[in-house]
Amino acid sequence: MIWVKDISKSYGDKKVLDHFSMTVPEGKVICIMGASGCGKTTLLRILMGLETQDAGTVEGLSGSRISPVFQEDRLCENLSAMANIRLVCPGRDKKEIEDQMARVGLAECKNQPARELSGGMRRRVALLRALDASGDVLLLDEPFKGLDEETKARVIDFVDRSRAGRTILCVTHDAEEAQALKAEKIVRME
Repeated sequence: MIWVKDISKSYGDKKVLDHFSMTVPEGKVICIMGASGCGKTTLLRILMGLETQDAGTVEGLSGSRISPVFQEDRLCENLSAMANIRLVCPGRDKKEIEDQMARVGLAECKNQPARELSGGMRRRVALLRALDASGDVLLLDEPFKGLDEETKARVIDFVDRSRAGRTILCVTHDAEEAQALKAEKIVRME
C-alpha cells in the first residue's frame, strides 16, 4: 500500500498540489485524472523521487522498484527500439522481446534507431521498457498518447496481460482508457 498524505507543492507563487492525499492499494490499477496543470505529473515525479514536496509525506514506497513511463519518451536516440528495451533487461532472450514487440505492432521497427520512430512507436517502446524492467510499481504518465484507437486497445490489452500483479498508477485524460485498463479506482484531481 502506498500512502500519500497531505502533499503540497508550489513552484514560486503557483501552488500545484494543495494538501493532496490518496492511498494506492498494492497490486491494483489506479488512474489519476484531472485538467492540465492540476499536479498529476508533479505527483508522479514526487513518487519517483525526482521532485520534493513542500509538505506532506509519502509512505509505502521504501524498497519498491519503480518503472516509469514519462510524458516524454526518454529513449536513447541512437539505439534501436530493441536496444532501448534491452537496457532494462540485458540478459533477457531477444526472441521474447521480439515477441512482445510484435504483440504491440513494433515487429518491423525493432532495428530502427529511436530517432526514426514515430511518436506512437516511441510510446510503445517506452511502455515495453517499463514493463520489462523489474519494477513493483509502474508509474505511467499519459502512456497511450499518440496511439490510434486500434493500437491503443491492443497495447492496453498487452499491459493488462503483462502487469503480473504489479501496482499501476496511470495518469490519463481519457475515461475510456481508465475503463480499458480495468482501473479499480479513479482519483480526480482539481
